[in-house]
Amino acid sequence: MAVNNLIKRLQNIMRQDAGISGDAQRIEQMVWMFFLKVYDAQEEVWEYKAYKEKRDFESIIPEPLRWRNWAVDNADGNALTGDKLLEFINTVLFPVLKGSTVTYNGEEIKGIVVTHDTPRSQSIVKEVFEDLNQYMKNGILLRQVTNVIDEIDFSDAEDRHTFGDIYEGILKDLQSAGNAGEFYTPRALTDFMVKILQPKLGETFGDFTSGTGGFLTSALNYLKEQVKTTDDFALFQNAVIGQEWKPLPYLLSITNLLVHDVEAPNILHCDSLGTKMSDFKDSDKVDVVAMNPPYGGSTEASVKGNFPLDMRSSETADLFMVLIMYRLKADGRAAVIVPDGFLFGVDGAKLAIKTKLLKEFNLHTVLRLPGSIFAPYTSIATNILFFNNEQAEGATEECHTKETWFYRLDMPEGYKHFSKTKPMKLEHCKPIEDWWNNREEIVVEEGNIKSKKFTAEELLALDCNFDQCKFPKDDEEVLPPAELLADYFKKRAALDHEIDKTLAEIQKLLGIEIER
Repeated sequence: MAVNNLIKRLQNIMRQDAGISGDAQRIEQMVWMFFLKVYDAQEEVWEYKAYKEKRDFESIIPEPLRWRNWAVDNADGNALTGDKLLEFINTVLFPVLKGSTVTYNGEEIKGIVVTHDTPRSQSIVKEVFEDLNQYMKNGILLRQVTNVIDEIDFSDAEDRHTFGDIYEGILKDLQSAGNAGEFYTPRALTDFMVKILQPKLGETFGDFTSGTGGFLTSALNYLKEQVKTTDDFALFQNAVIGQEWKPLPYLLSITNLLVHDVEAPNILHCDSLGTKMSDFKDSDKVDVVAMNPPYGGSTEASVKGNFPLDMRSSETADLFMVLIMYRLKADGRAAVIVPDGFLFGVDGAKLAIKTKLLKEFNLHTVLRLPGSIFAPYTSIATNILFFNNEQAEGATEECHTKETWFYRLDMPEGYKHFSKTKPMKLEHCKPIEDWWNNREEIVVEEGNIKSKKFTAEELLALDCNFDQCKFPKDDEEVLPPAELLADYFKKRAALDHEIDKTLAEIQKLLGIEIER
C-alpha cells in the first residue's frame, strides 16, 4: 500500500469540505474513522476466538452501526452516501456511541451503556467518542473519505504493519496543529530509550503523558520478541500503562495500541497531575517509565497543591519529574526527556527536585541531545535523564547516586541539523550505545568536553547544576525570539544565583553583613 499517497488522498478530499477548518479538525475527522475501522477488524479476531471456543460474541456497538454494516461500499449502489450518510452519522452513529438512544428506520437503537462490569475492550468505544466531533458537511465527500479508509485491510499483516507509517503522516500534521510545548517524540528516540531500559514481560511499562502512544508502542514492539507462549501473550496484554489528558492524542493512542495487538488498551483519559502525590499506592507504581513530558507550559495553583511544598513548580515538566519519582517502583528504572532549563534551573523547586534525584534515586546518566531533534517544531535543546529507584553500589548513606555520567550526542557526520527531510534515525544513537557499556571521559579539545562523570557530592556542591558537557557555542541553534528570551532569563537567574552564593561565602569568611 502506498501509505503517503493514501494520506494525501484523504487530505485532498477533506480540503474540499466546508466543514473542515484546519489541520486539527481534519485529523480528528480522520482518526475517529480509523478507530472504527480498526475496532471492527479487532472484533473479527474476537468473533473468531469466540467461534473456536463455542461461545457467543456480542459487540458493544449495535449491529447497524458497526463499520462493516454502514461504511463498506460493495459497489452495488446500496452504500449510504450524500445526505443520508450525513444524517446517519450525525443523528444515529455519534449519539448512540456517546450513550443516547435514537430511532433509526423505525427501530429503537439503544445508546451504549458502560458499567463497572463492562470489559475494558468494549468500554473504550464510549470513552473515545465522548469528546469527538463529526465535522464534514458534504455527504458525497464523506463517502469518498470512508471508501479510502476502508481500502486498508487490518486483518492483513502487511497493512497492519504499515499503519505505523500512516500514523507518522498524521503526527506530522498533528505537530503542525499543536500548541507550544507539545512535541511528539521521534520514533528513533522512543525506540532507543526503550532499548536502553530493556523492559521485560511481567513488568509494567508506563508513560503518564502518553500522547499518541509512541513510547508505549516502542515498548510493545520490544516486548513482542519475548512472547513465546499463551501465558506470555497474557503478560503482553497488560504490559503498558498510559495516561493522556487531551482527547485527540488519547484517541490516537487507543487506536495505536489496538493495531499493536493490545485488545484492551490500558490508557486512561485523565490529568496525570490531578492526584495528590501522597495518595499513590503501590498498585499505582510501575517498573519502567519512559516519557517526554510537556514543557514550556504552566499549571494551575490547584494542581500544584498536589505536590510537596518544596517542589511546587509552575512548569509542567518539573511536576512530571516529581510524579515519576512517586510512581516508580523500588528497583524500577526511568528515562525522561527534559529541556535544558531543567538542567541549569536554580529556582527552589528545581533544586529540590534535582536534590531528591541525587539523594533518593540513582541518577546514573544524563544525555545531552542536539537541539534540532524536534525541528522544525521547536529548537529547544533537550536531554534524557536515566535514573533508577535504587541505591547505587558504593554510594554514601546520604545519596543513592554514587556518580552521574554526562554524555553529549553530537550531530552525525554529514548533518548540520535534523529536519523534516532528514529526521533522526535509530542508527544515529549508535555512538551512545558504543559508549554506554564502555564509559570513559572524552575531551575533544580544551574547553570542549564530550563526556565526563561527577560524584553526587560534586553535583550537590554545584547546586545541582546539571548543565555539563554542553555543546560548543559554534554549534548552538538560533532559537526563535520567544524561546530565546525564556532561555536567557533562565540562564541569567542561574548566573545571579551563582553570584549570590559567592557573595554569601565571602561574607561568611569576613564575618560581616552587607546590605543589598
